Parts: sequence; C-alpha cells; structure tokens
Amino acid sequence: MKKVYLDYAATTPADPEVISAMEPYFFEKFGNASSLHAYGQEAKKALEDSRQTAAEFIGAHPEEIVFTSGGTESDNFALLGVAYALEKKGNHIITSAIEHHAIIEPAKFLEKKGFRVTYLSVDKDGMVSPEDLKKAITDKTILISIMQANNEIGTLQPIARLAHIAKEKGIYFHTDAVQTFGHIPINVNELNIDLLSLSAHKFYGPKGVGALYIRKGTRIETFMRGGDQERGRRASTHNITGIAGCARAIQLCQKNMENEIKFQGTLRDRLIKEIPAKIPEVRLNGHPTERLPNNVNFSIKYIEGESMLLSLDMLGIALSTGSACTSSSLEPSHVLLAIGLDHATAHGSLRITLGRWTKESDIDYLLEKLPPVVQRLRSMSPLYERKDT
Repeated sequence: MKKVYLDYAATTPADPEVISAMEPYFFEKFGNASSLHAYGQEAKKALEDSRQTAAEFIGAHPEEIVFTSGGTESDNFALLGVAYALEKKGNHIITSAIEHHAIIEPAKFLEKKGFRVTYLSVDKDGMVSPEDLKKAITDKTILISIMQANNEIGTLQPIARLAHIAKEKGIYFHTDAVQTFGHIPINVNELNIDLLSLSAHKFYGPKGVGALYIRKGTRIETFMRGGDQERGRRASTHNITGIAGCARAIQLCQKNMENEIKFQGTLRDRLIKEIPAKIPEVRLNGHPTERLPNNVNFSIKYIEGESMLLSLDMLGIALSTGSACTSSSLEPSHVLLAIGLDHATAHGSLRITLGRWTKESDIDYLLEKLPPVVQRLRSMSPLYERKDT
C-alpha cells in the first residue's frame, strides 16, 4: 500500500544530514559543555557554533539565543518570564484567540495569579487587526504575544505592523514562530520583535530541542533554576546532541528554503483549487493568500474530520484534523470557532501540510482517494440526508 505523509505541521522526519551531524555527540564528543577539560570544551564549541548558526538565521546576536527543550518551553518562558520580571510595572498581557495551547495555557495560569489577559478576536480568515491591538493596549500592558502563523489554518499575521505598535508604546512583543521558522524568511529586526520561539522538530531537526530568542536588554525572569547554563537564564545540562542537530537543520533550511517555498506553494495552490472542484460544500479555512506555503485547511460539511482521518489512514494517507497537541480532545478546534465556524462545520476540518519530501504523486494520490471517502461518509451521515430532503 502506498504511504503518504501530509502532516508536516505536527512533526517532520529528521533530515539524514541532521542525524549525521548529531552522531558524533553520542559517542566521541559526548562531553558536558560546562566541564573545563577537553571533552567539555569540545562540546562547548559545538554549543556556541550552533548558537551562532541560529542567530545568523534570524539576524540576531548569538548571546540572544537561549536553547530550550522546544516550542512549549520557549512559549512558557516568554510569557511567564516577562510577566514575573515586570509585574511591578503592569499586569496586562495581550494575545490572540487562536494561539497554540502553549500560549493559551500559561496565559490562563497567569490570570489565576492576578494578571489580566486580553484575547484578541480574529476575522473570518484568522487575521488579527492592528486597530484592535491598539484599542486593547492600556498603561498596564507589559507584553503582546501573537503567533507568526497559525498552526491549524496557516494564516500569516502582519507581525511587523503589530510589533511596531508595541514598540511605539514601549511594550515587549513575542511571536510564536514554531510553524514559520525554517519555512519562510525571518529577521527579528525587520519584524521589530523582542522574543521569538522555535522548535527543531518542525523543520527536520530532532525532537526535544528548541530555542527562545531574547533581544538584548529585555527584562525576563529565569525560567528554570539550578545551574548557570545559558548565562543563568535556563538551567540544565545542555543537550549538545540535539542542539547540534538543530543547527544542522537550520543550515539545511537556509539552503533549501527558496526552492521549498516555491514547490510547496505550487502544491498547496493545486489543493486549494482542486479539492473544492472535486468535492461540493467545502470551505477553505485561513487567509486565501497570506498563509504558509505548505498549509491547507478545509472544512468538509456533513461529516466528522476524525472519520475522514481514519479512513484516509487506512489508505496510507496521514494528515490531521488540527493541532496534534489537542487531537485527543472531543471539543472542536478553538481556532475554527474563533473564525466563525459552527460546531458541526468545525468538526469536519482536515489539515493538509506539506514538507521536504512531499511529491506531486502524493497529491495525485490524495486527490484520487479523498472524494470517494467523503462520498461514502456523507452517505452515512444523517446531517447530509436531512440536507437532501
């Protein structure tokens, strides 16, 4: 049976060159980067070379990169770290209603601790309005966190405009770039941002490693206490193996990004055009043009997304109904509800995300198999039957 992986937003397979870059740090170069002997200094060199690689990729300075265990830790670090560092100055944080749960949950936690959080609404395409942001700012606002691209519907936010508003008011701006880092160009100075989260397994690196960019001078409370690693900002023995893999993944993204954007964008646009042509009553979720080059999200009316997912999985096609972090929840996606979908339509969502090894033939196979799956499921749907009466 043919196997097709179209869930690159959930995780990506590690590039073979990444594995090769990591291998020496399992065996020959296994030292602790905090040790003073030769083994430790060898590991420290790999650490600092990797930090340089990550910094150069986004136009930052090496000392502004703090390595973490991944996107969730980086998001928590940004929100909790700034909140606790500035709580005497203010207690108001602004984010959006469609953020990843790695932002939503720490925001809710801070609300329990006495902070006030504003969740900006979005339009039907999932876009945050700069005017809404301006209106939400108060003299107590200390942090604004808006994701660069939504992990479910792929909408790209006008980060530079939003961050400029924050800069004018002297407010820190954080962006969750977990879905964009390695997939589209990012320059922290052009975007005017103070903090940025990334996760290696989203761009062909290993799981369990990521980073938080912290602009020099940003006040932020230490997130993990223990040793003095990462200049005292994040304690824990460095995961040199993972960090070296992350750096190699970044280098490969830098090399391949231009071609991947073009190729994946072509496949994405084909799906956007051909799926509604083959299947009636399909809604594209997310902005029609301002979206990630590898993301397509549809709501297919009158059927459950999970039923489609399982049926396609039996045919060797792997995709998702939304965020992998909430795939076990019976509740419809908070992102799809925020863009105005009713519960029934939101439950019929399908997220297709492309990657480095997606081929034209994979898209051919999906377009061949999806319509009869939808037709079969609709034939069993009481909602679809009532619609025809």
